[in-house]
Amino acid sequence: MNKSAILAVLAAFTAGGIAGAAQAEDKDWKEIHIATEGGFVPWNYTKADGTLAGFEIDLAKDLCDRMKVKCTITAEAFDGMIPALNAGKFDAIMDDLAITPKREEAILFSTPYASLCYTFATTKDNDLAKALPADDKIYSLNTPGEADKAMDAVKAALKDKTLGTLAAGTSVSFTEAYLKGSALVRQYKTPQARDLDLVAGRVDAIVGSKDSLLATSKKPGNENMQIAGGCFAGGVVGKGAGVGLRKTDTKLKEMFDKAIAAAKADGTIQKLSTPVFGLDVTPRD
Repeated sequence: MNKSAILAVLAAFTAGGIAGAAQAEDKDWKEIHIATEGGFVPWNYTKADGTLAGFEIDLAKDLCDRMKVKCTITAEAFDGMIPALNAGKFDAIMDDLAITPKREEAILFSTPYASLCYTFATTKDNDLAKALPADDKIYSLNTPGEADKAMDAVKAALKDKTLGTLAAGTSVSFTEAYLKGSALVRQYKTPQARDLDLVAGRVDAIVGSKDSLLATSKKPGNENMQIAGGCFAGGVVGKGAGVGLRKTDTKLKEMFDKAIAAAKADGTIQKLSTPVFGLDVTPRD
């Protein structure tokens, strides 16, 4: 093949690539396939009849109505969600997915639809709570000083204690970043297994987002649970929970951003989250 022919082929591929990218960005979205875990109470869970429920399911339906699109929501394994999204298996993720710098390298995020801070839960008959910082204060991990002192107190309190975390997600990053060398960490595939071991006394404390742990502590059988240890935001915890999207789907991001902004402004996020979590998770700008 001569040089002119080679250049013609390359030009054709380049034009095709540009056209493909433009098509991806300019897609007229009429239907959206949303993935969730279906097992992360109360954010999302699967009912006995097989249907999905929870805060994110209700919010997803509200956002889809605002965007005037037909939405299908299915349960998918959390571990492979981001690769599956980028492979085109579905169009969006709504699964308490924290907006972190590492994840932003791989995917695009909507504006946050829920604020997040991480805290701890222990049992009322465990003296550990007395050694942890008060649970009613939020510490920013993005600024040194007060947060460092609070985390030092947590590390000292958890020294040689057993801490339950999920086996994947932000709780792993949080534990590795801030508690390494302190607590003895036990990982769980599901929050239900983690919570059961806390109530049974097989771990001294568990770590997770405050909204989720508050809701868990109010479930029947968990009356002995209590929240303690302050609440840590920023850092590896991220900017909040957002809708995960492919980087090429900028128009879809605009649609979600507009719908989320409207749901914040008219109080829908507050209305949906307060009964579920016991607090308003609406992001504060």
